[in-house]
Amino acid sequence: MSVKVEDRPIEQVREQVIDQLIYNYSHGVISVEAFERRLDKAMDAKDNSVLLTLIEDLTLNTDKQYKAEKQSQFTPNYSAQQNSDDDITLRSILGSNERSGQWVVPKNIYLNNYMGSVVLDFTDAIFTHQNVTIHVNCIFGSDEIYVPEHVNVVSKMFCILSTLENKSVTLNKRQGPTIHIEGKAILGSVEVKVKRTIKEKFISFANDLKAQLGVINK
Repeated sequence: MSVKVEDRPIEQVREQVIDQLIYNYSHGVISVEAFERRLDKAMDAKDNSVLLTLIEDLTLNTDKQYKAEKQSQFTPNYSAQQNSDDDITLRSILGSNERSGQWVVPKNIYLNNYMGSVVLDFTDAIFTHQNVTIHVNCIFGSDEIYVPEHVNVVSKMFCILSTLENKSVTLNKRQGPTIHIEGKAILGSVEVKVKRTIKEKFISFANDLKAQLGVINK
């Protein structure tokens, strides 16, 4: 016997609803305006029954090809061949330092920042470990850490007159690596965020699928 919809985890139901919205939009069933409107409601919904009303008139269901495309877009960029055991240290003293682009992520990363700024961007990075630790030493400085949507973030920071903001998104992250943030910040700031909002990610993915299918909404 199937579980009643009201008793199912809401994030599981939300994911399925968003998948069906993306799939029907990419096949030209609903307009871009309707897709974005329903997507906003799906992301804000607090009740499973509300979520289901957003797809009650949509008949197309996701298939294996859709699931494979989604898997490639929303799962970590792993590479066993490029395994890196060398720690990375970014230092900034009254200046700035940045690590971005496609780079291999080691197990340990050290951010030493004194009255400067450090940007650590994991958006296009290649993960080789399931658990990565960022050791922060931020004094009178600012650290910005960009993470992909599929990455889990756990903070154990010690802050003195400082701020730590975690703006990473809530997604189903079963296969995602975990970034642990440890260390201290004194009169500084540490911010964790994504470059693109999750809505922008969903819309981009939907438009890519639509382009592949050659569908044009009238």
